[in-house]
Formats: sequence, C-alpha cells, structure tokens
Amino acid sequence: MSTVQRAALVFSDLDGSLLDHHSYRFDAALPAIEALQAANIPLILVSSKTRAEIMALREELANTHPFISENGAAVYIPVNYFATMPPAATQREGYWVYSTCPPRSHWVALLQQLEPEFPGSFDYFSRAGVDGIMQMTGLDEHRAAQANARDYSEPVRWLADEETKQRFVQRLEQAGASVQRGGRFMSVCADASKGRALLWLRERYQENHPAAVIHDLAVGDAENDRQMLEAAGSALLVRSPVHGFVSLSRAEPAFYSESFGPAGWAEGVLQWLENNGFTRKGS
Repeated sequence: MSTVQRAALVFSDLDGSLLDHHSYRFDAALPAIEALQAANIPLILVSSKTRAEIMALREELANTHPFISENGAAVYIPVNYFATMPPAATQREGYWVYSTCPPRSHWVALLQQLEPEFPGSFDYFSRAGVDGIMQMTGLDEHRAAQANARDYSEPVRWLADEETKQRFVQRLEQAGASVQRGGRFMSVCADASKGRALLWLRERYQENHPAAVIHDLAVGDAENDRQMLEAAGSALLVRSPVHGFVSLSRAEPAFYSESFGPAGWAEGVLQWLENNGFTRKGS
C-alpha cells in the first residue's frame, strides 16, 4: 500500500501571539517551538515588523526559514533555500525577496499631506523617530531603530476618536492605501496582506515538494491576521488581553486558545501537531 507524503508549515504572527503583548517575550512558547523543530516543520514568522526586527528574532530562535514582513508586503527566502529562485523574486543581501509594493517614502508623503486635515489626530514612526517609537512601544533604543527600518509601510498611532479615525482611513484608502489594523498600530501600505503572502509562499513549497500534501497552520490574534487565518488549512486564534477574538469566515473550524499570548500559542500549536499526527500524545 502506498503512503502519501505529508509536509507541514506553521505561519505565525508575532506581537500578541508568539510574543507576549506587554513584554515581547516568547518563553512560554518554547515547548511548541521545540516540538516543531523536532518534527522538521518550518516555523514561518509573519508580522507587521520590519526585516531587521524579524531577522533579530530569527537569530534568537535559531530559525533559518523564510519570513514575511510588514503585514505581507515582502517575502524573504534565504538564498538556496529552494532549488531555484522564484521567477518573480530578486536577490538582495542573502535573500530572495518577493514584493509588489511601493516604498515606505510613498506612504510617508501621503501622511504628511493629511496632517493639516487631521491635526493632532495621529502620529507615525517616520515623524516620531527613534525616541518617539521608544515612548510608544516601550522598546529600547536598538529595537526601536529596528522597528523604524521599514521598507514598504508606515505604522500609525491613532490619537483621536473613532469617528474621525474612520474618516481618516477612508481618505487613505481613497488615495490608494491599504490600512491594516494591528493590536497597537495601523499599518499604511499597498494592498498587501499576510494571507496573500502565505498563499504565495505555500505555492513555492508545493512546487519544491510536488508529491507532498501540505498541511499548514496560521496563528494570529488581531484583525491584520484575519486573511492569513482564513487562507491557511488550519487556524489558531490566540486569546488577547486587550481585545476579543477576530471573526473569521472559514469552511473548517478554528482553534481558540484558553491561555493568552505565547502560552496560548504553545497550547494551540501542540494540539494541532497532535491532532494531525505530527507528534505522539505525551511526547
């Protein structure tokens, strides 16, 4: 009897999911990270964070797999990770990079144009600088500089009421921007999404493993994770200390963690591994 080849991928949001919402630590997720490593399952980091921020975290995790930055604006694949470079990608600084988005400067110019219309209603990383980002996020100077090293998007901190916010978002969208709402900030960028980036990268894995049936899990907690959570074969919603679960439209039911942040991440990932036979119960 023939055995069907199986492969698995885990696509994970960072802030509020793999990383604690307040401390940015991932200690509670380590048992599940180690289980993925033992099963040779790639952990693909997917975030609104910058390339520099994600690369630093990958080093802490000893992670050598592709990653997706700035809410899906770019996919970074280590050179020679696959047999050949994807046709739509370019090679840059040790990575095959896939992106269809205009640069950050385009969105900063748009925000500058809107400042007189919405005085005192918002701040953004480019204007705040490293010191302002430190105050907004609690990051130290080094990490704040990494957060400001953006290529394709601009994070916005909203300071006014919800009604004005809706008008602000409408003006951005009329000017061609896509506004992704995360746990702390809005991200202004092109019409990119974590979901489309996931689908594109999953296709690259399928091309390189044509005989395999790929099982993938997406993990997230916020509205900007919704398309990713809907695109994957399985979805894990991590309980947040600051907002409710995101509403999804999926044919298959999703996992909902009981614990918050990285503890909930580990809880759901380990359950998914067990349910799909990638680990043994009690292992």
